[in-house]
Amino acid sequence: MSAHDALPEVPQQLFIGGSWVDAAGGATFAVEDPSTGEAIAHVADATVEDGTAALDAAVAAQKDWAATPPRDRGEILRKAFEIVTERTDELATIMTLEMGKPLKESKAEIAYGAEFLRWFSEEAVRVAGRYSTAPNGATRLLTLKQPVGPVLAITPWNFPLAMGTRKIAPAIAAGCTIVVKPAGLTPLTMLWLAQVLAEAGLPDGVLNVVTTKSTGKVMGPLIADPRLRKLTFTGSTEVGQSLVEQSAKGLLRVSMELGGNAPFLVFDDADVDAAVEGAMLAKMRNIGEACTAANRFIVHASVAEEFSTKLTERMQGLKSGPGLEDGVDVGPLVEEAQRDKVAQLVADAVGKGATVRCGGTLPDGPGWFYPPTVLTDVPLDSDLRTEEIFGPVAPIFTFTDEDEALAMANDTEYGLVAYAFTRDHARVIRVYEGLETGMVGINQGIVSNPAAPFGGVKASGFGREGGTEGIEEYLETKYVGLAF
Repeated sequence: MSAHDALPEVPQQLFIGGSWVDAAGGATFAVEDPSTGEAIAHVADATVEDGTAALDAAVAAQKDWAATPPRDRGEILRKAFEIVTERTDELATIMTLEMGKPLKESKAEIAYGAEFLRWFSEEAVRVAGRYSTAPNGATRLLTLKQPVGPVLAITPWNFPLAMGTRKIAPAIAAGCTIVVKPAGLTPLTMLWLAQVLAEAGLPDGVLNVVTTKSTGKVMGPLIADPRLRKLTFTGSTEVGQSLVEQSAKGLLRVSMELGGNAPFLVFDDADVDAAVEGAMLAKMRNIGEACTAANRFIVHASVAEEFSTKLTERMQGLKSGPGLEDGVDVGPLVEEAQRDKVAQLVADAVGKGATVRCGGTLPDGPGWFYPPTVLTDVPLDSDLRTEEIFGPVAPIFTFTDEDEALAMANDTEYGLVAYAFTRDHARVIRVYEGLETGMVGINQGIVSNPAAPFGGVKASGFGREGGTEGIEEYLETKYVGLAF
């Protein structure tokens, strides 16, 4: 069976104002299976006019949606959570075919992404203000929260469900309408989700999905439109910087979840077996194509050989192949350009003196596969020390004392997440306070949780998604002075 034949039924048009419509010009673009390069679908390629129509629909629906009782908004999200959970197998197949990750990884993302629907269904009824007496006793001070208004969300390809639900769910819960532009490499998951939310009872125009290969051309006019009040983006720092500049003229509320260069620290007192287990999670989740992926393994010299040997054994034991095949641990990277970037970073490190412990060689055959790779003796001037790898490559650096480890960890423009393994409780505090990141995992390789605030500092962006903080990104604060 070809990948095209394996694809479940999924909409391939634009979703605007509650209707599925073709692009104004009738154009489409191909969505490919990265394990073969075969086209599995052709989705609508939106024009500027289509983007404006989507914002028109969001603006038209904003007043009524903001006035919808919070409980009703929450119940729609809860229903969507139930539908997504019930249809996990169907969505996992779609996600694996368009993005490349193995089925078990797709199912893990669906469980994670669906939780944002459930979490924010509960947060919808917990938006609160406050009431107080002015210090002089003459007036009363009322503070309330209101939806910021129409939102534009631009989402990436690597987590096509979760990166959408953690923007869509809080916007809906807060009473905002939204236009979503999913990544051109993986639009099918978002189109499927739009269909589910409509089935769950979301009114027409509250969610609109615009697929296009001309993101800048189509989204630019929306960002410049004075009716838009919020922009949220997950992707590269370079693109995020450009979007922030574009948003400045309209003084939009902006959330940016950008690049990462996560350090993974292993101290001399660490449980090395636990550290290796954590490393496999932090590095190999989503084939390494995650902004939270461990990018630099910074290991104490006294345990570096043990850690390297055990990590190499685990990486060598992973099975690569098309994501729909049984027993596959590592699927292809999302596209040829991404695979070539990973190969170039490895070649640069090896050329400068790094030792290849496993992997490091492009395989024969179709698809954009790159083998799980471990590098030791990695020079500090290697490009992969400063650049986000976004692939299954683990470069190992060494240190000799705590101050050196923290200095190495913080020696980057990014500040999204860091990981540290140590059994010294006092060191734990020093390390998580000293790391210049928005998130820290202590003795664990995954920190993402819908109930916790996700986001970074420095060039990794600003704003938070998830947790009680997540809905605040979609709310304005209004103060009322009451005289009597």
